[in-house]
Amino acid sequence: MTIRYRQVCLLTAMILLAGCAQNREVPKLTNQVVELKQVLGELTEQATALERQNRLNQSSTSGVYLLPAANNAARLHSSVGELSLSLNYVKSEANGSQAILYVRTLSGQYLPGFTATLEWGQLDAATGMPLTAQAQSQQIQSASSLLPKTEQIFELRLSGVTPSQLGYVRVHSVEPIAQR
Repeated sequence: MTIRYRQVCLLTAMILLAGCAQNREVPKLTNQVVELKQVLGELTEQATALERQNRLNQSSTSGVYLLPAANNAARLHSSVGELSLSLNYVKSEANGSQAILYVRTLSGQYLPGFTATLEWGQLDAATGMPLTAQAQSQQIQSASSLLPKTEQIFELRLSGVTPSQLGYVRVHSVEPIAQR
């Protein structure tokens, strides 16, 4: 009987000590939960920006809006054909921001030389609408090429706004360059 009593006490003590032991998985799971919350926050921000971009483009009669936070392409029906435009790699530079604008044809046809007007600025925090009074603009022109191409890449210098302030880039007035 004393042997059983000792075994029961020893078994109970082992179970209690095992329950009190440090679980190595808990800190790892805590870190994973923190990472997942961060990713979820980023995805929520991106989804909100994508909804804003779609809303702006649906109400736009000319041109297309690109929101850096949306991280998504937009379609533009222009005089040079149907285009897909996307804005990537927004980063800080001396007096504003720098970004890459990709312009691609959707029809598979070659992209002719063209000019376009680029406008950029901040979004109203409450409404999500562009603050056009403080917007800046510039002309862009596709580089001539000996070989036909379906894509054009522009390195943009967007002065006056930091990447965190850059709410939108609008591309409009896309016109073909007259052939000589």
